Amino acid sequence: MQIVISGAGEIGLYLAKMLVKEKHDVSLIDINDTIIKEVDVSSYDLMTVCGDCTNFSVLKSVQTHTSDLYIAVTNSQDTNILSCIFAKKLGAKKTIARVNNMEYLNPINKLSFINLGIDKMIYPELLAAKEVVGVIKQTGTTEIFEFSGGKLTLFVIKLDKNSPILNLNLMETSQLVHNKHFRAVAIKRLDETIIPKGKDILKEDDSVYIISTPDGVKELLKIFGKERHDINNVIFLGGSRISIKASKYISQQLKVKIIESDPDKCLKLVEMLPNTMIINGNGRNTDLLLEAGLEKCDAFVAVTGDSETNLITCILAKRYGVKQTFAEIENLDYIDIASKMGIDTIINKKLIAASNIYTQTMKAEVTSIKCLTGTDAEVLEFVASKNAIITQNRLKDINFPEGVIIGGIVRGKKSFIAMGDTQIKANDRVVLFALPEAIHKIEYYF
Repeated sequence: MQIVISGAGEIGLYLAKMLVKEKHDVSLIDINDTIIKEVDVSSYDLMTVCGDCTNFSVLKSVQTHTSDLYIAVTNSQDTNILSCIFAKKLGAKKTIARVNNMEYLNPINKLSFINLGIDKMIYPELLAAKEVVGVIKQTGTTEIFEFSGGKLTLFVIKLDKNSPILNLNLMETSQLVHNKHFRAVAIKRLDETIIPKGKDILKEDDSVYIISTPDGVKELLKIFGKERHDINNVIFLGGSRISIKASKYISQQLKVKIIESDPDKCLKLVEMLPNTMIINGNGRNTDLLLEAGLEKCDAFVAVTGDSETNLITCILAKRYGVKQTFAEIENLDYIDIASKMGIDTIINKKLIAASNIYTQTMKAEVTSIKCLTGTDAEVLEFVASKNAIITQNRLKDINFPEGVIIGGIVRGKKSFIAMGDTQIKANDRVVLFALPEAIHKIEYYF
């Protein structure tokens, strides 16, 4: 595909790298000359232009009129919307705009934006907030993602030394399971991502990626030795959009506090969040954190925008006995470090945005993609088309490419875990795990 990206910030640059790896023809626009020069001296195989993406001559210079996809992810919502409108007018086949206004995502308003020429809008901070809320509600996991409205769910569980299935292989583990409502689709071990087979042994510190139906969740947590502890008190460090959105979701049921260093921002937060306690102060001050109730806190969410601060304060929270810690880590190099230091859940807006945008680059119908934290691999939800290869035989009789494992199927209102004898039908939604080299190979089957 021919793809134009406007905005070489964290999200735009990450998307550009990812799409270049997928052999797409990528052009990158940014108004900051220094950033463009840094990209130019790197080894990325893409075209760069320094300029304003709301300028027609700039858009024409990267052949926007012949592009398959135009993505606007600058830090300015208005710039993104306006440039998408211009790109569509010039001839771009599909446009995506990053926004930060909830009103724009209202289904009633979406049609207005489509009529203007904006095909899709993404709000990375809102998506991140929903992931935080999902993990808070489903304690015992480090990452969670729902497919088809929760009919299938991806859980990521880290094995500790007390796990009852430690040092068992997957065949032995399956004998302990009384139902067939969940399936391990991947194991992350140190820097390696493993597509599991029956003889693979589960080891301490493995992160196991599991697809489950709603009926399998209770036994899944029991088998992996994870307790569903109650979350009653939550502290957010940083009055960011993520903490604001997450607080709105949970403050009716839970006691929520936000610590923010900017006094003016605190006054705004008080007006926006009547059910949330707002504390003005430096979150790196241990005394302040203790005064705010860190020792009695069940979940600590550090979303200051500064990865180092988030990392340090989450480690501190763990030492004071906090059950669940969340750190916003935008520097990808820090993700493995954060995980090894015991932080339960890592939030990365780049990966969240990429998950949403990546669906638009696939040839087969893909309704959801989850770019997994700490690994290049992805979990995807494909829709099987009529007469697709995957519908022609039982799964065990189909010669799938290496690096792919089918997790579960949603058929109408029902969901079930994939078995060897399962035969996919047209319009089934199929959730699978794929390593990078296998993603475009598996498209062919759908």
